[in-house]
Amino acid sequence: MKRGALRRNVTGYAFFLPFLTVFVIAVAAPLLYAIRLSLYQERMVDGTVFTGLDNYTKALSDQLFTAGLLRVAAFFVVQVPLMLVLALLAALAIDSGRLLFPALFRIGIFVPYAVPGVVAALMWGYMYGDRFGLAGELGDALGTRLPDLLSAPWMLGSIGNIVTWEFVGYNMLILYAALRSIPEELYEAAEMDGAGVFRKAWSIKLPALRPALLMATTFSVIGTFQLFNEPSILQTLAPAVVTTNYTPNLYAYNLAFSGRQFNYSAAIAVVLGLVTVVVAYLVQTLTARRERML
Repeated sequence: MKRGALRRNVTGYAFFLPFLTVFVIAVAAPLLYAIRLSLYQERMVDGTVFTGLDNYTKALSDQLFTAGLLRVAAFFVVQVPLMLVLALLAALAIDSGRLLFPALFRIGIFVPYAVPGVVAALMWGYMYGDRFGLAGELGDALGTRLPDLLSAPWMLGSIGNIVTWEFVGYNMLILYAALRSIPEELYEAAEMDGAGVFRKAWSIKLPALRPALLMATTFSVIGTFQLFNEPSILQTLAPAVVTTNYTPNLYAYNLAFSGRQFNYSAAIAVVLGLVTVVVAYLVQTLTARRERML
């Protein structure tokens, strides 16, 4: 190998090494450790013994885990489309150039994403309170009693509101960045053909946003099945509603740190990761198939 080619290879590996190091330490090593941990059980008599896939068999038949998984699946079906539609409308509004103070509008939508998830959940949790929060004060001012937003029928929607408030701005920036990458020549050609604002949005902007929407949807899939901060904080305000298995992530956390079932908790986490990968893959596959049909 020539010296110049060797130098280029070494330089390439040197640039790649920091990413590889972080990936191994932060992703690969914990994942492999969780898989190893899930293959064992800790027993009072024999100590820690290898049990193979017993923890996974138990997880697949665990009704508490299944209930939490179905709950976040329902959350995904309703909350994610609503959040992405709001982010899309915000991005299109900013890109239209017809807003007054567009920079202020953009910052105002993005600011909630800068608020830590724990702080956002605490803030909204106290506003939801029917005895001590904004909802209770509004009810008193109107002389009526508003629905308890921390009750069982409203809790999932209340969590969805917090997550939507937090992440609309994040997804809006992804979509807005994709809109700014559209060549101006397309708009000029559309105007010459007599296309109006809505026609340009439908025929030019929306097709160009498909890759960005797919990426935002994939991120949303991952975030939904990892839902933890919001229900964990609201659990202190409504412990009878947000149970220890309200979401799979919360269930795995409580199994490990409250129930001391580290091996079974690791199996739950691995199964949840596999479910997330499968759902994300299905979303990408269905989207790609639909694009080929168009």
